Amino acid sequence: MTACQAASMVGFGLLITGPARGWWPLTAEDTVNERLEQVRTGTLTTVSSIASEAGNTLTIVALTLLTCLGLLLIPRLPMWRQAIFLSVAVSLQSLVFLAITESVDRHRPDVDRLDASPPTSSYTSGHTGAATALYAGLAVLVLSRVRGPWRRVVAGLLLLLPLLVGAARLYRGMHHPTDVLGGLVNGGLSLLIVGRALLVDRSVTAVPSTGGTPSARTVAERPTGTTGTTGTTAVILNPTVTDESQRHELRQTLERHGHRDPVFLETTADDPGAGQSARAVREGATLVVVCGGDGTVRAVADALADSGVPLAVVPCGTGNLLARNLGLPLSPVAALEAALGGAPHRLDLAGIEGDGMPATRFAAMAGAGLDAAMMEHTDPRAKAALGWPAYALAGFATLRTPRMRVTIRLDGSPEFRRTARMVLVANVGTVQGGVTLLPDARPDDGLLDLLVLDPRGPGGWLRALRTLLRGRATPRRPSPVRALTADGDDHHGLPVEFFTFRRAELTFDAPQSRELDGDPVSPGRRLTAEVRPGALTVLLPSQEK
Repeated sequence: MTACQAASMVGFGLLITGPARGWWPLTAEDTVNERLEQVRTGTLTTVSSIASEAGNTLTIVALTLLTCLGLLLIPRLPMWRQAIFLSVAVSLQSLVFLAITESVDRHRPDVDRLDASPPTSSYTSGHTGAATALYAGLAVLVLSRVRGPWRRVVAGLLLLLPLLVGAARLYRGMHHPTDVLGGLVNGGLSLLIVGRALLVDRSVTAVPSTGGTPSARTVAERPTGTTGTTGTTAVILNPTVTDESQRHELRQTLERHGHRDPVFLETTADDPGAGQSARAVREGATLVVVCGGDGTVRAVADALADSGVPLAVVPCGTGNLLARNLGLPLSPVAALEAALGGAPHRLDLAGIEGDGMPATRFAAMAGAGLDAAMMEHTDPRAKAALGWPAYALAGFATLRTPRMRVTIRLDGSPEFRRTARMVLVANVGTVQGGVTLLPDARPDDGLLDLLVLDPRGPGGWLRALRTLLRGRATPRRPSPVRALTADGDDHHGLPVEFFTFRRAELTFDAPQSRELDGDPVSPGRRLTAEVRPGALTVLLPSQEK
C-alpha cells in the first residue's frame, strides 16, 4: 500500500510537470500565486506566518511526541495503538514526501517568497502533508475515543488546520496550488493506510443463518422479558483491557436499553470468567455481557453453555475472533448497542479435550502446529501496542515450524494419515486481519470444520495462498480408499484440505503446540473435538440492519 501511495504521488507529480503542464487548470496556477502576492497585507502576512509554523517540521515533531507521550502516560490503560497510529502516520507521510521530492523536480512559484526556500522540490507541500497527517490524525482519535457534544467541534477545528497551513503556504509564495493539493492527499493516504492496519474494525459477514437447522433458530421460546428489565444483568469484564470510562459508557448503554443497575464482575488470573458466569446464573441473571478478549469470551461461553441465558459479546481484546465472525462492531459500545438492539440466536460450541488439557468448550477455533506456535511467540507487549498485526509479525518467525504427522478420525470413519504444517478445528471461518481460512464454516450449522495445511516449497505456499484467498472451500469426508507413502502417510499432494465433521480425533506422532480461541495451551499429542449444537445463546444484530 505504501509503495502504491508513493508511486501514485510521484506519477501525478511527473504528469503535472511534464505532459499536463500546459493543460488548464495547471496553466492558471501562476495567476493564482500572483493574485495572492498582490493582496498581501501586514496582518495577513502575520497570520500566514503563524499558520505556516503549525506545519513546520519542528512543530510537527514536537506535537507528535507530546501527544504520543500523553496517550501513553495520562490514561490508566496506555493507548498504545492510538499512539503508534499517529506516530507511524506522520513518519510515513515524511518518508513518502522525501521519495517524491527526489523523483519530481518542480521549481517554486516565480513570486516574492516570504520564507527561505528549502532545498526540496516545490511538489508536494511538506508543511501541508505533515499537518494533514498530524491534525487530521488527532481528529480521528477525538472522534473515535472522546465522548461529548463538543468532540465534533474539536475534530472540525483540527481538520481545518491543514487547510489553513496549505492556504498560508500559497499566500507566502512557497507552493503552487497543486503542490498543496498533493500534500493534503499524501497526508490523507498515510492516515488511511495506517488507520486501516491499526484502527479500522474488520467485521465479517459470516452472520449466523436463520434457515434450516435446529441450532440456527431464534430463541423465541424464551419467556418474554428475559432479556429486558425483569432480571439481573451481569457484566463480566477483564479489568486489564477495560478502564473506568469504558465501564461508564457500557453502563449508560445498558440503562438506555432498560437494563437497570447492572452488576459488574471482574475476572482474575485464577478465574478468567467461568466462576463469575456461574455465579451470575445462580443469582438469576437474565442477560450476561462479556467484555474482554478471546480467552474471557471463551471462559464465559463455556460456563453459559446450555443455560439459555443470553450472552452479549463486547470485544475488548486483540483478536476478537468470535465478534469478528458474528459481524459485530469491534468498538465496545457499538458492539453492545448492536447486540441489545438485536435478538437472541442459538450458536454451536465445540467441546474439546486432550492430553494434559482439561475438557472445555470453545466458540471460535482450536488448532495445532503453525498457528499455535505463532500464538506462543507473540509478545504480549506487541499485542498491546499493535493489536492483531502482532500475530502477523510472529507468524514470519514461525514459518519454519517443522511439519507434523497426524492421524485423523472423523465421525467414527476409518482413520487416515496426513503430514501438515497446521491443523485447525473451527466453528467459524475468519481469523485476525479479516483473513478467511474456512469459507464454509458457520457457527450455527451443527457442524465443525477442519483445515489441514501442508504446503511444500514456494509453489505449495503459493497454491495454498491462492486457495485461501479465493475462498473456495471443498469440505468433504475422507475417502476410505487411500494411497500410503513409505512413511505411512496418505498421498494427497494438496497444500490445503477441508473437511466437515461432528466429532474429530486427532493424534500427533510427537507433542505439538496447541491453542484454543487464540490462547496457547500446553503442548500435547492428542485433540478430540465434538460439536455441541445450539449450546450458546447470543444476542446478535438483526440481519436487516
